[in-house]
Amino acid sequence: MTRVVFLLVPDVHLMDLAGPAQVFSTAADHGLGYESAYVAEQEDVPTAQGIALRASTVWPELSPGDLLLVPGWRSDALRRKGALTTATLERLAAHHAGGGTVASVCAGTDALGRAGLLDGRRCTTHHDLQDQLADRYPRARVVRDVLYVVDDRVVTSAGIASGIDLALHLVAVRHGPAAAARIAREMVVYARRNGEERQTSALLRHRNHLVDAVHRVQDLLDARFDTRLSLTDLACASGVSERTLTRHFTEATGLTPLRYQQELRLERAEHLMSHGATAETAARTVGFQDARMLRRLRARTEAEAAPEA
Repeated sequence: MTRVVFLLVPDVHLMDLAGPAQVFSTAADHGLGYESAYVAEQEDVPTAQGIALRASTVWPELSPGDLLLVPGWRSDALRRKGALTTATLERLAAHHAGGGTVASVCAGTDALGRAGLLDGRRCTTHHDLQDQLADRYPRARVVRDVLYVVDDRVVTSAGIASGIDLALHLVAVRHGPAAAARIAREMVVYARRNGEERQTSALLRHRNHLVDAVHRVQDLLDARFDTRLSLTDLACASGVSERTLTRHFTEATGLTPLRYQQELRLERAEHLMSHGATAETAARTVGFQDARMLRRLRARTEAEAAPEA
């Protein structure tokens, strides 16, 4: 059982909280073993949208496998709101030091900064707050105009709906892309991506189309991205010819089926390596024979993402 603890701050944004909470609740409904808890420094927590929430002031016991998440709050300046006691900030730092994951949505990144968790790490926040975050924490490396960033079990997101993307990413890391795709589909999520950061989820990035045959093939590739699947196998799953599938898939996603599978493998391999796996181990886990293909794909992706001189 993974416990997800939401730390609520006065004037919390409902969407910052509700988006991730819905993802983990839906994951629990699918039997993935999540349990949510809500804590605050006072029982009654006002929200930015005017609805009062009730939280516990007693913290549950946390293990390294648990997640501590700070939703954002309404503030045009990070210094003006979001006050937390030293004891609460120490809890954030201690959970990470003990091997746990700490995450934030929007202005919640400021709480992680005050806990000392942004020093030397890549992070992001809502675009309206990025300059303030960089000024307030000069030792942090603020990544601009992306949905979320992962750096050594510190996960920060841009705010509002991007909290959903953050939560789906965390589900995908633990349970694979197919599980996250099922949750996203149940939530009727059609996520839009921006920026060049590769932590964005391939399984959602190429789902903004209405071609059922292509969705069926993506479902198969999401579930079996580490398996060798021929174009004939994919065409049978889609119900159309190989030629028609290739044309529809490329028109809908901008990729061939093989390139889509390679993106899934590359993304999953990078997740594994960010959690300590070697390139060789990660490559074999996701279906490559060895790390050479993984290195070639990473180099090609970096070259494609690099701006033209």
